[in-house]
Amino acid sequence: MKARKRQAMGKVTIDGVDLTWELVREAHYSVTDGYKGMQFSVRAVSDTARSFRELLLEFPFPKRKPGFHQDKERILPQRIEAAIHEAIAGGWDPVSRGRVWAHQVEDPAV
Repeated sequence: MKARKRQAMGKVTIDGVDLTWELVREAHYSVTDGYKGMQFSVRAVSDTARSFRELLLEFPFPKRKPGFHQDKERILPQRIEAAIHEAIAGGWDPVSRGRVWAHQVEDPAV
């Protein structure tokens, strides 16, 4: 039986802008792309505007421990909020319009 997809979402306010985040993809191995980490979608929320530029946060693949069963990575809202701050510092404007902004999150262990 196939495992159910994990649902994770949340809300955060950064610099007076309400943002919602949602889990898009779990960490996995792809034959064409190799090891891919978790991916989250972040969008600004507004009652008046229809759409804003979406942010895709791509986390690094978790480190493997030889001989141990690899559990699913924990979703920490503080880590997602820190990654959003990192993307804003990198040039993402949450209330602008345009194409999706993909941001590769730095590995905290490095």
